[in-house]
Amino acid sequence: MAENKKLLEVKDLKVTFGSRRHPFTAVDGVSFDIYQGETFGLVGESGSGKTTIGRAIIRVNPVSGGTVTYDGQVISGRVSREVDRYVIQNIQMIFQDPMASLNERAKVDYIVSEGLYNLHSHLSEAQRREKVSRALSAVGLLPEFASRFPHEFSGGQRQRIGIARALIMDPRFIIADEPISALDVSIRAQVLNLMSRLQQERGLTYLFIAHDLSVVRFISDRIGVIYKGKLMELAGSEQLFAHPLHPYTQSLLSAIPMPDPVAEREKKLLVYDPSCHGYTEKDPPLWEELEPGHFVRGSHRELDGYRKALGQ
Repeated sequence: MAENKKLLEVKDLKVTFGSRRHPFTAVDGVSFDIYQGETFGLVGESGSGKTTIGRAIIRVNPVSGGTVTYDGQVISGRVSREVDRYVIQNIQMIFQDPMASLNERAKVDYIVSEGLYNLHSHLSEAQRREKVSRALSAVGLLPEFASRFPHEFSGGQRQRIGIARALIMDPRFIIADEPISALDVSIRAQVLNLMSRLQQERGLTYLFIAHDLSVVRFISDRIGVIYKGKLMELAGSEQLFAHPLHPYTQSLLSAIPMPDPVAEREKKLLVYDPSCHGYTEKDPPLWEELEPGHFVRGSHRELDGYRKALGQ
């Protein structure tokens, strides 16, 4: 973590879809902070609400409760046009499917510079093309690729185009929504290394969304584990792997493939059963910090058990 300055604060975030008669709560009371220069990993199974959180931060999904604060300024709910432009300028998103997120009828030149057309009308055509060339070069693509269409590139190259589209706006904060899940295994490491290099060179801050804990461990400083719209556990990356407390976290860790075939066959796969908690009105689930930087959700009885596991 480069600095201990809080860049993004998500407090009691709630996102609801559907009608008033039949609402569906996708995210329920999620709170976390992201510090400048760090990579915050958000991990959970499909449908857990992690992508919804990312889209709520960038104002794609409306927030039905709670607040999102960026650099000391509230950016959720109704905001002025100036604040909306400020969000677009400073917060960008890299999407999961590199082909679906690119306009297949547009050339790379337009795809990468679309944000410039919307926010930087004062740029001349020569200045715009220069920024496109620099953005493509920064992600390891040749500037002449600007005249081609997305279908002419491999999956890894298309994801690099998506990263260039985000970089051209010179953002400080990037939301990476499972940026490598649609890529071949051989290409994933290249994209992760590229993102790490860009972070060091530009001082970027990432929210890295994924379902694979092993990948999140590689790139993240801290990790939040989410299940059905609620955070179950939050800790430093190595802290979480050394002392996973919540049963859901333990089940995700047990599902990580092992490179040793013998160990893979003999390992015990843990299955998370949410009905085992037995929450009551007298013993509801709480969100507490059991050790510095390590937060866990659980009842009083469960939290006491977690403390014993930590040797407290």
